[in-house]
Amino acid sequence: MAVPAASGCYVGGVRRQLRDGFGRYTYPNSFFKYEGEWKDGKKHGHGKFLMKDGSYYEGELVNGEIEGNGVRYWASSGNEYCGQFSQGEVHGYGVMKYFDGTLYEGEFNYGARAGHGALTDKQGQIYRGAFHNHMKHGEGELFYKNGDHYQGDWVVDRQQGHGVMKYADGSLYEGQWRNGLFNGQGSIIHCSGMVYDGMWINGRPASEATKLVILGEPIQELVQGSPFTIEVQLQNNEGEVMEAENGRLLQIWAGVKHIQLSPNFSTTSLELPEDTEEPLIETPYGYNAISYPLVEYVPDLDKIASTESEIMKIKDIEGSGSKLDFVAATGSVNRSLNGTPDPSLDINGKGTPQQEEGVVSGEEDSVPVLVIQRAERGYAAFRNIELALPSHCYRPFMILDELEKKASKKSTSKTLSEKGTESQEKITESRSDVSIKIGRKTKSGTELPSIRLGEYVIMVTDMTSPPFLGRALPTAFKLLKVVPKKPSKTGARKEPHKVLSK
Repeated sequence: MAVPAASGCYVGGVRRQLRDGFGRYTYPNSFFKYEGEWKDGKKHGHGKFLMKDGSYYEGELVNGEIEGNGVRYWASSGNEYCGQFSQGEVHGYGVMKYFDGTLYEGEFNYGARAGHGALTDKQGQIYRGAFHNHMKHGEGELFYKNGDHYQGDWVVDRQQGHGVMKYADGSLYEGQWRNGLFNGQGSIIHCSGMVYDGMWINGRPASEATKLVILGEPIQELVQGSPFTIEVQLQNNEGEVMEAENGRLLQIWAGVKHIQLSPNFSTTSLELPEDTEEPLIETPYGYNAISYPLVEYVPDLDKIASTESEIMKIKDIEGSGSKLDFVAATGSVNRSLNGTPDPSLDINGKGTPQQEEGVVSGEEDSVPVLVIQRAERGYAAFRNIELALPSHCYRPFMILDELEKKASKKSTSKTLSEKGTESQEKITESRSDVSIKIGRKTKSGTELPSIRLGEYVIMVTDMTSPPFLGRALPTAFKLLKVVPKKPSKTGARKEPHKVLSK
């Protein structure tokens, strides 16, 4: 039955001259239409509002108001909501599908996301936790599309308060946040193994390491064939040690000066394929360097034999029932374990045939990998290392030898008497040179090579990978000057040379 009205047109059920039952109503502006249930002249029950632009609501109504569960679609934005309503507004629990692909499922407060819910944004990131006025606010967790995961406090859509961030690369931060950045006290375990525990300001350490510093004098003298120690500190721009840092990976290198040959200098013995040439290392000393191997220090064979003999004497005395002070016998409080000779050496101080052959030949296969240390509390020490014996085909030294030969050929001729005098002096000098360049001999009489005298470059490099906070510390340099051995006194011990701390 059609009932005309000043406010519009109704077609449907009527009871006691009031709309009742199912009916359709068109509003005077013809933009809105309603079809559904009526009761006592009011929309009541299940119904559907239709709008001219394509928007609609379908669901429950109570006494003329949208109330209860329903579906709402906004044609202007393309958003669609399914859930609870109150007084015509989105209120309670529901699911909102946004046109850009964002999806929210959770609680609403009169149109705004509020309470607990889960939000999946258009990038695929998922947030689960508390909301207030559409924004993340309170405690919640965010799953990033790249695999990162944050769990902690939020304020106005940003991480603020205490929180834990687990990164996809394995890094972990736990501490204080502000405005979405590390701020305040916090600790990070970097995927490289490095740990920083301290204050943060806007995502960076309050005081961070900016340089590696090798302690001691700029030039360190080293007696030929002696071991040495290099101590390194991680410092900031003010020279303060970064004790909040642990685990930065440092590697020590050695190098010798690269000699640039003139175009007219050529010798077939020095020609090498391009792919076997050593890369050049830039130094702050005005020249490039070529890598030189470092090895762990191994005591002299003669010294090992002497130590072994002392230990055998102690064992003989102990076996006879006598007591002997080990410190008094050896003259050291640290040699009970650290000074124990290699078990592969026999009591005569000789190694296995393979060992002796490797020492004599100086083959690169016998050289261990370069020394690597992790810094602790902003400090690292490379202890008991030495320059490796040079290979017979080590190109930088081959060049030096060739240059020395050419220089000697160009020397002016001298009188016979001068040559006689000079030759006599050379005999004396050559004996001294042999003791320096050739070094000691094995018991079989084979000559062993020695470390060449002169200047070496020591380099300590930040090998932390990936670099902490995206930046590696610049390489630190130090000059090592190898000087000839001095006549040793009887009973004197050879201590490792090291750079003393400031």
